[in-house]
Formats: sequence, structure tokens, C-alpha cells
Amino acid sequence: MSSHLSADHPAAQPPGHGSVEALISQARRLRGDVDAVRRDSQEGSANARGRWQRALYDLALRQLTDLDAHLAQLRDGPAPAPRPGSLLSRVGSAEWNLLTDEAEWSGELFHILGRAPGSVPLSLDELPSLVLAEDRPKLTAMVTDCLVDARPIDGEFRVAHPDGAVRTVHMMGEPVLDTDGSTASMWAVLRDVSELRRSQRVVSETRDSLRHPPPPPWHGLLRFPDEGRPGLDLAAAHLPSVPSAGPRSRYGGWYDACPLGVDGETLLTVGDFEAAGETEAHDPAVCVGALRGLALAGTRPGQLRSRLAALLEDTALSPVRGAVYCGYRPGTRTLTWADASGAVPLFFRGGTGRGLSGQAEATLEAGDLLLLHTGALEPAAVRHLLSLAPRLTGAGPAQDVVRIVTHELDDFPSRQDACVLVARVTP
Repeated sequence: MSSHLSADHPAAQPPGHGSVEALISQARRLRGDVDAVRRDSQEGSANARGRWQRALYDLALRQLTDLDAHLAQLRDGPAPAPRPGSLLSRVGSAEWNLLTDEAEWSGELFHILGRAPGSVPLSLDELPSLVLAEDRPKLTAMVTDCLVDARPIDGEFRVAHPDGAVRTVHMMGEPVLDTDGSTASMWAVLRDVSELRRSQRVVSETRDSLRHPPPPPWHGLLRFPDEGRPGLDLAAAHLPSVPSAGPRSRYGGWYDACPLGVDGETLLTVGDFEAAGETEAHDPAVCVGALRGLALAGTRPGQLRSRLAALLEDTALSPVRGAVYCGYRPGTRTLTWADASGAVPLFFRGGTGRGLSGQAEATLEAGDLLLLHTGALEPAAVRHLLSLAPRLTGAGPAQDVVRIVTHELDDFPSRQDACVLVARVTP
């Protein structure tokens, strides 16, 4: 590579207008063929495997739709910002000059990396400061291999935006060699692939739930990873019913936390089913997959109850008995919620606690505690939890709070299957 490459001077001229039109036509024909096969495959496939297949077809169609949009950009030039929830990701470029220590970024790259437009582009040494700590060694290794061994860069890392949002970035780059063969600079193209990776995870998790259903019932304590859930310390647990509570569905509850939308918001949900007898062991996993799909499509917490009910009508699953759906935006510390059948979230601050009913939005503070529970908790158990407010608010991590809650609820002889999820707002 003896020619100089930069964000404004690509290595080769783009294909001609006619060539791009031909590619667009091929992509649209393929999309039509996939859509036709998808419609044919949906006939008589209302089981769990059929739902996974539809999710996979939908992902393929969205990728083909966004491929069409990318090709249109080649033909027509830069396009407006992608619509919310689109897999069509932002693409930026950069060049770092090793001789002058100067950096040139395209305007789009500032947005991708969460930097203010017009600010000074970061050098290669400064770039890791934007990356999550656990991904910095990966980025450093890719850059070092590129500069020292002239290896092309092709990898992903996560960046943290000032508002707390975590985005996944795919980076491709090459060294630019001087006339004597030494590395003079490095250029790269960076792409925000957050929405694409989230859609792929939904398909993967739904597939895995079919192959490996969760053990019935969901025992013990769950600690959520921090990825994709900024601003919250999360933990959850399943509480099996006590023998004196009588017959009850053993596998009917769920809890989950997943990204919602593109602004770093997190969806928190807890619920259970109306089931007179035992339900299938994969019911919670299928329900969680449906909720995540609705969240990725941009459904707000207040709409989830009706949207989920409409989806479950077309399946063999039981209807939802009691559930609560919360959205949390870390940038503004705003909580929105909607409950079904009285499973209101419990809110704790400064040694006091109350139920969040009659209001749909609140601003939280660092240290605030949120406790979500299924409708199976009897009123006496809920009142007991509220009376523990001084102990819960002073307990520390969410994992410790869940241990206290599960221990206290063990003393209720009529307790049925229940799930609890605790979220503490972090600084």
C-alpha cells in the first residue's frame, strides 16, 4: 500500500451508477423471495419452533431492507440519520497521522463515539478512554497489530456515551505505508452495530430457549451483568411456593432486564401466568423472548401489556395474571411504569417505602431502590416488605437486598410461586 488513504480519499472509486442499481435490484428480489418463503412457512406453525423461525426470517428481512438502504446511499450520497430501531447503522471514518500526531474524523464519527461535534478528535493513545474498561485490551491489541505487523483491523468494542448509553462499534482499518514501507498513518471505518447485535441476540436467545429450556422451577438468585444496563445494579430471584399454599403452576413466573430503544434505556419486567395447573417449562423463556422482541421494536412500557396479550392469544401459552413493566433512562434517571392486575412496583428512598400507583413517571436519585414483584405476593407480604424500608435502603448491593427479601418472605405460610427483581440506582 504505497498510496495515501484517508476518510476523504478512498482507495478506489465507487462502482458506477448502473452497477449500484443492479445490486439494489438483486437485493430487492432476494428480499421478496425471503418474504414469500416466510409467509409460506407460517402456515400452521404456532408452536415455539415456528416462532423462532419467524424471528429469524424477520431478522433476515430487516438486514436485507437495510442493505437496500446502504446501497441507496452509495447511489444517492449521505442519507439522514437512521430511524429509531433500524438496523441501518451510522458509519464514520478517521485517519490518524503517526508523523504529526494529528487525527481527522468525519462528522458522523463524533456521534458514534459520543463526542461533541466540533471537538478535537482523539489521538490513538486517547481513543481507549471512550471504551469500556473490559474492551480496552482488545482495542489496544488490534491497533498494535495494525501499526507494528501491518495487520488489518476487524473487530468490535463497546463505548460509553456521556448520557450513560453503551453502544457496540465495529471497526475496520488498515495501516497507510510511506514510500520506504514504514507506517505513516492508520485509517479506519467505524460503524454502530448496537441494534444489529441486539436483534441477533434475540434470535439466538429464542433458539437456545428451545434447545435448553430453563430448569423448572427457576431456583435461586440471579445477578444481571452490567452490559447494556447502565445506571442500575440489578438482582432477581424466584421464590417457589410453600406446600401449604395449595396447587399452583410451578413454572409460571419470569423476570428480565434488557435494553429498550437506542438511548440507553433499560426495560425491567416481572410477571406470572394465569394457570390452574402446571404449565410447560419453557413458558417463561418464550414470554421473555416476546417481550424483548417488542422492546426492540420500540414498544413503550405502557403498551407492553396489550401488545403481549395480543401475541399470547395466538399461542398455547396461558394469559398473563399479574405483571409490571418499567423503563429506566439513565441519562435523566427517569422511571416510567405500567402494571397489570395490581402488581405495582415498590419504591424505597431514605428509609421509607411506598407503592408506585396512580403515577406513571418519576425521577430517581442515586441510592434509590426499586422492587418489582409478581402478583402472587399477598397484600400482607407486600406490607411487610414496605415495613423493611430502613433495612433495605441500607443494605448495599441489589444482591444483598434480594437475599433479605427472600429470607423474610419464607415466613409467610401461604406464599405461592413468586418472582422479585431489585434495581438500585447507581451514581
